[in-house]
Amino acid sequence: MPVSPAAHSDTVSRLASPEVLDDLLLYRLSRLQATAGGMVVRYCEGRFGITRREWRILALLASRGPMGSSELADHAHLDRPRTSKAVTTLAGKKLVSRTSRAGDARQIQLELTAAGSALHAQLFPLVRQINRDVLRVLLPQEITLLADILARLQQSADTLAAEGGLPLADRRHGGSARRYKSAAD
Repeated sequence: MPVSPAAHSDTVSRLASPEVLDDLLLYRLSRLQATAGGMVVRYCEGRFGITRREWRILALLASRGPMGSSELADHAHLDRPRTSKAVTTLAGKKLVSRTSRAGDARQIQLELTAAGSALHAQLFPLVRQINRDVLRVLLPQEITLLADILARLQQSADTLAAEGGLPLADRRHGGSARRYKSAAD
């Protein structure tokens, strides 16, 4: 559905200068992920018995081939403990195999088993169709532009993250809740 020029201009200015939660790019992307990603989760958990995180790992191993656990964590944008836990679960389900790399038994190579490849071959077309269904409201040239914009936004976010300067999350001790003091305190 086309957007009127006035509505388009308002949306652009709200994204560039957000004033409320709904104006924030990351919130809007999160909502899109929650809605469309929820459909993927229903397939993953309901039909195939795997989590979204396990699906991400299977899909990465299917598309990039065998790799080490640290490399997999980097590609999946997951911390190493979560990656290790998901890999252990997938190995227990006989979907991923672990083998020691030649010359260094400490280095583990991860790859899909035949069952993991078969699961990926069944699930990926369903996820691809959700992707197509979400994008069908866009013209082909808009999809090309969106891909370029997403790449540039990712590069910008990667640059900002590399610059650092932000406090580290303290998830082990309940986040920052203990440090927060209200004006009444």
